Amino acid sequence: MSNQQPEENGNLLNFIAATVETLRDQMETMRDQMATKDDLAQVESRLTNKIEVEITAVRGDIEQVHLRLDGIDRAVSSRLGHVEAEMSRLRSVVYLLVKDKPDMLRLLGQTPPVGG
Repeated sequence: MSNQQPEENGNLLNFIAATVETLRDQMETMRDQMATKDDLAQVESRLTNKIEVEITAVRGDIEQVHLRLDGIDRAVSSRLGHVEAEMSRLRSVVYLLVKDKPDMLRLLGQTPPVGG
């Protein structure tokens, strides 16, 4: 038994040494693969800049849409005002044409004037 004891101890020491070396190599590989704080700060900075550029572009697009909608609103309002003016003129002409014919006013959805 005493002859086996040193041999077993030697085998155990060799196993421990090999395991420690393997762990050291694995830790070195992991250390090489890990990002440093500087790496992360650079990535964060690049992402922040990219996001700011994209946000600026989107804001520009929204501003263009807003300006276009304002233009459309002005055009529609102008046309609607023109239509309302034409309708008023047309209504005046129709009233002049049918003022002596109360039945015609009923066809237009108007109540004929009372007594006159």
